[in-house]
Amino acid sequence: PHLKDRPVTLKRFPDGVFGESFYEKDAPAYRPAWVKTVPVPRRETPGPDIRYSIIDDLPTLVWVASIAALEIHPFLHRASRLDRPDAIVFDCDPGEGADILDSARVALMLRDVLKELVLDSCVKVSGSKGVQVYVPLNSAVTYEETQHFARGIAQLLAQQEPNLIVWQMPKRLRTKKVFIDWSQNTDFKTTVSVYSLRAKTYRPYVSAPITWDELSDAVKNKDTDALFFTPEQTLERVKKNGDLFKPLLKQVQRLPAEL
Repeated sequence: PHLKDRPVTLKRFPDGVFGESFYEKDAPAYRPAWVKTVPVPRRETPGPDIRYSIIDDLPTLVWVASIAALEIHPFLHRASRLDRPDAIVFDCDPGEGADILDSARVALMLRDVLKELVLDSCVKVSGSKGVQVYVPLNSAVTYEETQHFARGIAQLLAQQEPNLIVWQMPKRLRTKKVFIDWSQNTDFKTTVSVYSLRAKTYRPYVSAPITWDELSDAVKNKDTDALFFTPEQTLERVKKNGDLFKPLLKQVQRLPAEL
């Protein structure tokens, strides 16, 4: 359900996770006829539309696995409305000298600011070193509005916690800090999907949803291991807890008008 009707970029590893990898936007010409695609105009370079794959069913997901697309990166919009994001995402990305616990601390700060604005949020670990906070919207909103909102929140937190948080892009500014990447909120960028595998280490981890209490406990206990989930653990968690990202599918929220 988190991929249905969404264009996706695939990250493929034909020679395994330690071999060459590449991002693939255009669905390959040899795809099965039943794999759905959606044409999206190119932004800068002239040429034919990019035909993104859409993973609407189990056979397509199996095919994606068969071509070694270990990571799936969907857009925040659906194929039916390329100009309307369904959510806002904040990607808390630790720079050199910072770690996932620092990212978790920043995610908790984001949750608190969003609460003050009467906005619910969901959180997931990236399966790598970051933590990502999503705000479900499912309402009439534009990318211009969501990106300005995300950037403003990132700037606010960077002003409040300048020794921990940075909102600017240059990597040289991120040493021992966490970059709140607000720029993902645009119609040409993707973020790794919830429940996607990550091909970052010899051991496969998953970009898995987590409760705010679990995130807070990991920070309090300085427990890095509590923020990494194997495929087996993730499946077990879904059986036990259900889909913690279910609000992203249907919960309707609107950005405060005064913003």
